[in-house]
Amino acid sequence: MQKIPMMKPKPESKISIRLKSLFRWWFVAVFMLCSLPAHSQELDASLDEQVVMIAKKGGLFSFELETTVYKPDGDGPFPLVIINHGKSFGDPRFQGRSRHSIAARFFLQRGYAVLMPMRQGFSKSTGSYIGGGCNIDSNGLQQAQDTKAALDWAVSQSWADKNNILIMGQSHGGWTTLAFGTLNYPGVKGLVNFAGGLKQESCAGWEGSLARAAGGYGKDTKVPSVWFYGDNDSFFAPYTFRPMFEKYTAAGAKAELVAFGNFGSDAHMMFGSRDGIPIWQPKVGSFMQEVGLPTAITHAKFGNAPSVTPKPPKTDFAALDDETKLPHVKDTGRAGYKNFLTKQLPRAFALAPNGAWGWAEMGDDPLKRAIDSCNRNGQGQCKLYAVDDLVVWQP
Repeated sequence: MQKIPMMKPKPESKISIRLKSLFRWWFVAVFMLCSLPAHSQELDASLDEQVVMIAKKGGLFSFELETTVYKPDGDGPFPLVIINHGKSFGDPRFQGRSRHSIAARFFLQRGYAVLMPMRQGFSKSTGSYIGGGCNIDSNGLQQAQDTKAALDWAVSQSWADKNNILIMGQSHGGWTTLAFGTLNYPGVKGLVNFAGGLKQESCAGWEGSLARAAGGYGKDTKVPSVWFYGDNDSFFAPYTFRPMFEKYTAAGAKAELVAFGNFGSDAHMMFGSRDGIPIWQPKVGSFMQEVGLPTAITHAKFGNAPSVTPKPPKTDFAALDDETKLPHVKDTGRAGYKNFLTKQLPRAFALAPNGAWGWAEMGDDPLKRAIDSCNRNGQGQCKLYAVDDLVVWQP
């Protein structure tokens, strides 16, 4: 029997390998673009929302920070609030522009101008994210320089009251806020930290490092602060945030801890949820009074969000993080849902019987925007599957 020699496959050319690599990156880019929520970048006229690019000078290079600005009518001068954003999973460049409309309305009612700067490397801000490796102390201080750049710009505006400033932030933004406190910036009267920190499980002893860094910040901070943490926080449990607070205050900083217990399925999401309003707004209002910041309501027109879609009740259809239970959708829809779960609150995910899907985050009405996004291909049959951290799907 004649043996037929086996033909060795020809090795791929470098050009072929590069083309395949480019195709893979193109596919990922297209998928991410298609996953973006519809209308997520439309400006909210009811909040007089604007977006500006703020220059940040640094060494040999200059950067631009994409910053959302909400400002009352008139010439001012307006007290200032800066709200520092958290860090979603994945590439910071794919993180959406921070738009904490619930907080913006609270401060706009009281006559404040509100700034939400995206830090270097996030969203459309230029440059690269500066992580600092396992050095959590350095990480916060580097991020705080972006807050300083945004504030430097704000106090240079004719409409700004540079003597009445509040700095606040959530998650990584809360940690940025605590780090910024070490600068003792003129005119800053208080700091508000919502579940601040940076979870670095790949770094040995990261929780101890977080507490020690908090102690270092407390030693250099003269500005009072209030901290909000919940018991069922998926990032920072009580055995993490309590040592942080203890070391911070033991170092000499003046701070108050509001430990509000359990909140929904994850206390880390409290600040972005409408259900969190009774927890933080009265306390922040009293804290502002204590530190001499204005609290009287002077712009009532910002009081209520227009035509917000009602939030459906929670169902027991599936666990929130079990994308395999999504009905109708294909693998791309399940991947889109996993991406949705990394987004900030408020957020919503919708799907349709024909497999169409869409999501939206932040802003006044992400529920409506998610349904509208889904209905681009959903033939008007899209329904909400998840809202914030709850599954609301009714089969």
